[in-house]
Amino acid sequence: MNYIGIDVGKFNHCCAVMNSEGEVLVEPFFFANNSDGFDALLHIIKPFQSSRHMSGLESTGHYGDNLLRFLLANDFQVGIINPISTDAKRKQKIRKTKNDKKDSLTICAVLQSRDYTHMTKNKLSLREGKQLTRYHHDLTASLNQAKNKLQKCIDIVFPEYNSIFATKYSKAYMAVLKECGSAKVIRETHLKHLKKIVSDASHGKINSDYPTRLKESAKTSIGEDNAVMTLEIKQLIASIELLMDQLDIVDRKIEELARTLNSPIFTIPGIGWITGMSILCELGPIDNFSSHTKVIAYTGLDCAVYQSGQYNADKTAITKRGSPHIRLSLYQAALPLCRFNATFNEYYNRKRSEGKSHRCAQGHVVRKLLRVIFKLLTENMSFDSALCK
Repeated sequence: MNYIGIDVGKFNHCCAVMNSEGEVLVEPFFFANNSDGFDALLHIIKPFQSSRHMSGLESTGHYGDNLLRFLLANDFQVGIINPISTDAKRKQKIRKTKNDKKDSLTICAVLQSRDYTHMTKNKLSLREGKQLTRYHHDLTASLNQAKNKLQKCIDIVFPEYNSIFATKYSKAYMAVLKECGSAKVIRETHLKHLKKIVSDASHGKINSDYPTRLKESAKTSIGEDNAVMTLEIKQLIASIELLMDQLDIVDRKIEELARTLNSPIFTIPGIGWITGMSILCELGPIDNFSSHTKVIAYTGLDCAVYQSGQYNADKTAITKRGSPHIRLSLYQAALPLCRFNATFNEYYNRKRSEGKSHRCAQGHVVRKLLRVIFKLLTENMSFDSALCK
């Protein structure tokens, strides 16, 4: 068995090759973090690929991502190592030394002890999915923040504005704000031009009395004549439109990746592409867990234990350890699950009839969902309500 250890750096990586007996087959050497460097690496380590081998690198930041994809594309077996394991192996030596060349040999030793996570192309897709879904959450948070700021500005310059439109953030709603920005400007805008703004934005579908109502409301508005707020409104709308376009592109990419993965999680009624991908990718490979209880603990949805002496708390909060993104997605999934999925709806109502609060019953639904997901993924089966009673 040959072990190919690579110490990752920003500009240069260091590689060494060792066999099962601890004999160094290739002394540590540096190669650049570019195509020429990768080609040079491949030329040196290719002969060791034909026999049993395992290459490995530490999971430290993003500097090794391109190298990881390169190794997988060239059919190398790759293990991802926790830096804690490398550090523990390094501390076993009497003499305290750390440099890139020695670290590449240390990584070989860690690979030999099998203390790594085997990376595959499918697992890499899950990692890319995690980046996408987290970016979706970031864009959504930025969009909500921009919308909240917009509403604050509207409350100052035209507080009656929202009562005119049936739907916030419709094309007509945004177009009028983008063009005018305040009650004062709407009062000064000719009604014919106001009608054109609304008609063009809605493609003539919106009720024609909206511009008239806007004009009348603007005349009696208590809104402040604030040029700064008007400018901020126009710029916030530009930001909101940009964020909505970006979110649409990201969501389409998530759906495309979800269809490629074709996971059983998407057979659960009430689980959409984005929510399902977020849960799936935050969990990672299901073979990392030996039971559903470990999945629940990993997501931080297990109840904390508080015991001291003779005292043992009957009620404790959840631990909230691990990724907050997966808890957000799970709780967001709970409501549509109870609405569109008879199995989860019945379970929620049963918990409510037992005297549980809405939030507590929702937590039970989320934990049931994780148990169901664990079964579907481990057995690679589609959702069947008859098996989830």
